[in-house]
Amino acid sequence: MAAAAFGLAAAFGCASAGAVPVRYVVEPNHTFVNFEVKHFDTSTVRARFDRVDGFVTVDLATRRGEADITIDTASISSGIAAFDAHLRNADFLDVERHPTARFRSTDFRFFGDRVVSLVGELTLLGKTLPVRLDASNFNCYDSPVVKARVCGGDFETKIDRSQWGMNWGIDRGVPDRVRLLIQIEAVAQP
Repeated sequence: MAAAAFGLAAAFGCASAGAVPVRYVVEPNHTFVNFEVKHFDTSTVRARFDRVDGFVTVDLATRRGEADITIDTASISSGIAAFDAHLRNADFLDVERHPTARFRSTDFRFFGDRVVSLVGELTLLGKTLPVRLDASNFNCYDSPVVKARVCGGDFETKIDRSQWGMNWGIDRGVPDRVRLLIQIEAVAQP
């Protein structure tokens, strides 16, 4: 679940063009990985990971980039303590054995000067599989607060949790398909 959270790199397609790669560091107060899953085909259950760390480097001139994002799986928060405890145990995230999930990019896909998707690998529960994060919104601006270029946006993907060995409840109607929604902002480094 956590992992796909990592479409962040797609947000950085709006940095100024140039031959020099720009490195951005994840801004933790504006970056969250959220997930949604149907609750026995009735309502939608939502939660988010509150602690995300990492960097993204983009070179628009060569249309290349690199992203390496880590999610603290114990930082899951649904607003329901009992549900959070269940998500943290071995049925789902198994945070004792797997305290982090990680996304590493393998390809940035562009339309013009903008990143439209980010292809990479998500490591969750010790297993690494390919994922694609699609950008739905992003922009960059010169922040008067941090006095630096900031890029950010919204990204999403859908994963089948069973591919990472997260099988609890599937035989009882708990959906396999999980929608990941990533809200990210990152700050350019000098």
